[in-house]
Amino acid sequence: MYAITIREPGDPDVLEWAEVADPRPGPGEVLLDVAASAVNRADLLQRQGHYPPPPGASETIGLECSGTIAELGEGVEGWNVGDEVCALLSGGGYAEKAVVPAGQLLPVPAEIDLITAAGLPEVACTVWANVVMHARLAEDEVLLVHGGAGGIGTHAIQVGKALGAIVVVTAGSEDRLDRCRQLGADLAINYKEKDFVEVVKKETGGADVILDNMGASYLGRNVDALRPDGRLVIIGMQGGVKGELNVGALLGKRASVFAAGLRFRPLEQKAAIVADVRERLWPLVSDGLVKPIVGQVVPMAEASSAHRAMEEGSVFGKILLAAKS
Repeated sequence: MYAITIREPGDPDVLEWAEVADPRPGPGEVLLDVAASAVNRADLLQRQGHYPPPPGASETIGLECSGTIAELGEGVEGWNVGDEVCALLSGGGYAEKAVVPAGQLLPVPAEIDLITAAGLPEVACTVWANVVMHARLAEDEVLLVHGGAGGIGTHAIQVGKALGAIVVVTAGSEDRLDRCRQLGADLAINYKEKDFVEVVKKETGGADVILDNMGASYLGRNVDALRPDGRLVIIGMQGGVKGELNVGALLGKRASVFAAGLRFRPLEQKAAIVADVRERLWPLVSDGLVKPIVGQVVPMAEASSAHRAMEEGSVFGKILLAAKS
């Protein structure tokens, strides 16, 4: 098969479409003929040599994909060869074939085509695990989403609205803010021009849940923006890895800070998240209340151009990689 390989850590030009050995499914796994994958910020870090895959996972980039089941490993039940699925991966998505644990498979939702479905698993599992399963966002609560125009952000806006929350987002241009409003954001803040803490507190009284992709640089300001009993969930480090935390402010608000990735979770945790997503989120997707937002579809062999587009911040929503042109 062909897959994207990394010649050496570096800029997008180190990505090459090359012939590699076909993967084989082990017990409890399935082999997929990949239709498409999607670009996530973690992929850029792996390309640069900063985010190696978990032990035993494929060295090939790619945290999600869609495709057709080609082979079942020993002991797999509930799935059949020929089923169209999408999958949460620890690696291996940028390829014509991928192996995935059966517990990380999801059926393609009704009304969603197979290529588009590739952009759902990572954002769906990340947002649902953090905002719903952990932070327990409730109706009429305020959800603040940083990076509202990205794949995670566009999905989180819709999930928040579907659950009856008041959704606030930050983004860096008026065009991107307008598109966030079209997805349902109640309040959209240009972080380059306004202090999001000041605006959130003035307009809503503070956030009950914050989904943060920045990390260190926003840590203190996020805590300041929380309401009493608020929950800050950190899923990214675009603003650095070390910040100062005012424990007194946390104590005064009875607030909590939670940081969690998805890729390195144990298989049983991933399977539990996927099962909950299938049971509670997938009906919202099938009903059109939560839609995959695709900004660009690129041939997988041209993954380097997709990485450049993500680094430039020029795409609204997900960037997909189609395995076959």
